[in-house]
Amino acid sequence: MTGTGGRRIAVVTGGSRGIGRAIATRLAGSKHAVVVNYAANMSAADSLVDEIEASGGIAIAHRADVSDVDQVTAMFERVSADLGPVSVLVNNAGITRDNLLMRMSVEEFDEVIAVNLRSAFLCTKAALRDMIRARWGRVISIASVAGVTGNAGQANYAASKAGLIGFSKSVAREYGARNITANVVAPGFINTDMTSALGEKALSVVAGAITLGRFGEAGEVAAAVDFLASDDAGYITGQVLSVDGGMAL
Repeated sequence: MTGTGGRRIAVVTGGSRGIGRAIATRLAGSKHAVVVNYAANMSAADSLVDEIEASGGIAIAHRADVSDVDQVTAMFERVSADLGPVSVLVNNAGITRDNLLMRMSVEEFDEVIAVNLRSAFLCTKAALRDMIRARWGRVISIASVAGVTGNAGQANYAASKAGLIGFSKSVAREYGARNITANVVAPGFINTDMTSALGEKALSVVAGAITLGRFGEAGEVAAAVDFLASDDAGYITGQVLSVDGGMAL
């Protein structure tokens, strides 16, 4: 199933910065036409599209709150009209609202579940229509080591990421017969704007608890996603690929 210029169409939610940006860049380099979804940072999304196009790739930016069903529907309709049917979906959008459980508000819990988990449900449901018709598709969700091990102060975040794992396994079972795979990449601590805010002392302590002794790079997560999106990963589904330097061992 291909669209513009014979390229497969890939939608990356939360694709304007951090891990999402690296994923979008990597997929564009693998001859995908990439949809960079973003929630607020238009300048970052537009600059990424410019970078991809300057390298000979194809990309568009689309602003949408992917926890909102109407905005998701509108985004996929525009993608279909502008580029073609979606072949690859990367559920990457995510936020944190950290707090100890006894101090966590209902709003903090619900907002994280909506952005991190509900969005994957809405986007996957929308993308599956094209994939089912083509009998080919890749759904890749970005979870976290916290969804595997849990993490103090992140009950909402860990629940959303663990939910992504169960959700993806269910999608894998439901649509495997249509040649659609669903897998999860679970990063550990990755060098992004979010981790840089921890401070040098905290970064040093965390790095010491990682088997490889360092934080990962966004490009290393993107490489895993690129593989799972490829034909070479056609016999892999329902799996969780940890890109965490051995942190969850």
